[in-house]
Amino acid sequence: MNGAVEFPLNVPELSFQAAGESLVRRSILPSGVRILSEHVPGSRSLTIGYWVAVGSRDEQPGHFGSTHFLEHLLFKGTRTRTALDIAVSFDSVGGEHNAMTAKEYTCYYAKVQDRDLAMAVEVLTDMLTSSLLDPTEFENERGVILEELAMADDDPADVASERMFEAVFGEHPLGRPIGGSPETILAATRDAVQEHYLANYRPQDLVVTVAGAVDHDVLVAQVTRSLALAGWDLGEFAPPVARRTGAAALITQGEALTIVQRPLEQVNMLIGMPGLVAADDRRVTMSVLNSVFGGGMSSRLFQEVREKRGLAYSVYSFAPGYSDAGMFAMYAGCTPAKAGQVAELMLSELDRLARHGVTDDEMKRASGQLSGASALALEDSDTRMSRLGRSELTLGEFADLDEALRRLSEVTVDDVQELAQELVAGPLSISAVGALAAETFSGLVPSGVRTQAMPQ
Repeated sequence: MNGAVEFPLNVPELSFQAAGESLVRRSILPSGVRILSEHVPGSRSLTIGYWVAVGSRDEQPGHFGSTHFLEHLLFKGTRTRTALDIAVSFDSVGGEHNAMTAKEYTCYYAKVQDRDLAMAVEVLTDMLTSSLLDPTEFENERGVILEELAMADDDPADVASERMFEAVFGEHPLGRPIGGSPETILAATRDAVQEHYLANYRPQDLVVTVAGAVDHDVLVAQVTRSLALAGWDLGEFAPPVARRTGAAALITQGEALTIVQRPLEQVNMLIGMPGLVAADDRRVTMSVLNSVFGGGMSSRLFQEVREKRGLAYSVYSFAPGYSDAGMFAMYAGCTPAKAGQVAELMLSELDRLARHGVTDDEMKRASGQLSGASALALEDSDTRMSRLGRSELTLGEFADLDEALRRLSEVTVDDVQELAQELVAGPLSISAVGALAAETFSGLVPSGVRTQAMPQ
């Protein structure tokens, strides 16, 4: 495989060899269902995912929280299976099954032995197409989700993260919490969630990805049969839903400084700014920058904040990217008395990176870290299955390990420095949870602060 392979939505069949002699195949059914597989030689297990390109950002007024609510409800029973039946199906073969709601997609997945693929297809199809959304289960699950949100609210790092997304993305839908809020979950109705279900879980929305010990032709036959038995009309032609635009959205920053007052021993603090969209050609440059700056124990943040000064135990950076927006952020947990010093130090390190760039040794370490981590991650069929899903839903192309390493090798020190300069020029946001005053960050962000008291 030389270069990335594009995934056009008007080509019904694709097949190509990828790194490590794996075979990638893709079929688009007339109904718009997309089925992708990566056969990995020597595998005895597989991971399968059923994806729909709808996430928390896609919810409309009156439906906030519906995506997360629906993810829970699809495990609660169908016309032919109870919730216990679904659990027993996977437990009895030593398999794993779960789901994840994200800002731009939802995925229901399972990991099983190769001999159990037919069962996994049958059960996941049943869940996705035939959920009862039982009113009693709906109310039970409302309580479960509220407990999940309460658990997250007890984690100051989670709270700081949610406030950071609100700050960087402002009123953009990406700024909303994935799981909804207690208010939206309490206000959710079964009718609204069912409307969300019927509008977004259709043949043209479905992407099925499998990686590991899989025969593509067998997979297509099994998925087609299970969808037909579920009552989906696969004979009616429908093109796959279009991918989201890759153009960067115009985003207005939210609060520059948000402090959530809580009587904690530590301050959980995030400093963030706009980053790169998922399909930006410079995403690999961002990976190198993040590795050098805060991606490991040899990174600048770890060395300067923890090793040399002992100011924090946990300190790192990260760079999520979405279809039309992105973020670059750095995190630290430290005592309230040191929060200002740590914030200044993190910002000064980013400024130093923008002014003076990275060294050749740092570039070599970053290249080694990223290439090694990529290779090791692909030992897991979960990663390969997820790569297929992201390639189909978001990127519109598939890049194997060889192509990823080629792109990594082309990143230069100038590329990293230019990106760092772009980051420091963006609007800065700080979110912090703990017992501290707004004056802690005096001079780091514009005046004015959103302060939230500790919930009673």
